[in-house]
Amino acid sequence: MFRPEITTEVMNQRGVGYLPRLIGVEITSITAEGVAGRLRVRPDLLAPVGYLHAASVIALADTLAGYGTIANLPEGAKSFTTVELKSNFLGTATSGVIAGTATPAHLGRTTQIWDAVVTDEAGRK
Repeated sequence: MFRPEITTEVMNQRGVGYLPRLIGVEITSITAEGVAGRLRVRPDLLAPVGYLHAASVIALADTLAGYGTIANLPEGAKSFTTVELKSNFLGTATSGVIAGTATPAHLGRTTQIWDAVVTDEAGRK
């Protein structure tokens, strides 16, 4: 089901003019096994308390899973929407880069389930 024409270049361009590019999401890999990307932590992505805003982490994770969904849409499907998103936060960041990977847990005809893990540069969740 993976569409090989969906490349990192295609997906990075797709984000132009939308939230992924606005906050700086960069897709670094997209394969049948999953999607990887990164986001540089900037002051404007922090919460007023000085830590990375949870919405920034969610934006990276949801973008990776969404782009994976696009790359795995069944024949004839044109689009999709997120129907559920759950998150757990075990740490935070104040600088540097966060990186994420999204891997498919289920690639069905009408639903897909993706697991996304976001860590800091050192691999801490």
